[in-house]
Amino acid sequence: MHDPLRPTADEATAAWADRVRANADQVARFREVPDGQDFYGPVAGAFRDDPRRTGDGVLDTVLSLVEPGETWLDIGAGGGRYTLPIALKAGEVTAVDPSSGMLDVMRGGMAEHGIENVRIINDRWPMAEPPTADVAFIANVGMDIEAFGAFLDAMEASARRLCVCVMGYQQATVLFDRLWPEVHGEARATLPALPDFLVLLLARGRVFEVRLSTRPAMSYESKDDLRTFLRRQTWVNPGGEKDQKLERLIDEVVTERDGRFALSWEPVTVGIVSWEPRPPSR
Repeated sequence: MHDPLRPTADEATAAWADRVRANADQVARFREVPDGQDFYGPVAGAFRDDPRRTGDGVLDTVLSLVEPGETWLDIGAGGGRYTLPIALKAGEVTAVDPSSGMLDVMRGGMAEHGIENVRIINDRWPMAEPPTADVAFIANVGMDIEAFGAFLDAMEASARRLCVCVMGYQQATVLFDRLWPEVHGEARATLPALPDFLVLLLARGRVFEVRLSTRPAMSYESKDDLRTFLRRQTWVNPGGEKDQKLERLIDEVVTERDGRFALSWEPVTVGIVSWEPRPPSR
């Protein structure tokens, strides 16, 4: 008998896939522009960050899990927001990401900060020949991956000591999703988030530890940068009728602080989840 409080691994994995598929199907119905070969390439610069930054509670928690000298595998490493700080403490980090634009940002950060112990792989996970490491790590990755069970299987197979995931309590696109009813005329089909991920891990038989922290809201150097990002999240054609609706919304909801622009300035609750890569022995 199905128990909603205790789904099986197959049920939880299927529910995750259904949520991701509904989100993607909605984009297919409303999109006015294609994704392009590198979806994040045009906005990759927004993901650059100082690897020696302080006052970042999420990063501090991640770094507390790093044992000096060990190896880490950062899957979906992006522009290196976590990769490079981890590399300053770990022995070596392997960074895997399918976006060449994001990886160019990471290379720039490595050169700027003199970081040489990062091995970059431009590929999509799972890989045909995946690398191994003491710790496998993902940050803000997996929420839009339909075959997430297979993704996690490969992640765990590559980790010797620990798996770590950074994920927001709400879906990463929550602020952008709120614009969909005004732009497209219907509510956004939402992606999974931290609570769903924890259900999935439990269904897979994993015992985990969750540490909660907050991070500042995402902000942008200019209103034009934010406009570019919002167009990508709503798939509207620049200059079109829906883009004009989006433009009016931007004027209504975007605010400026200290020369930066955002949809909201409320801090974001984030979970840092760690678990052994295989079920505990009984």
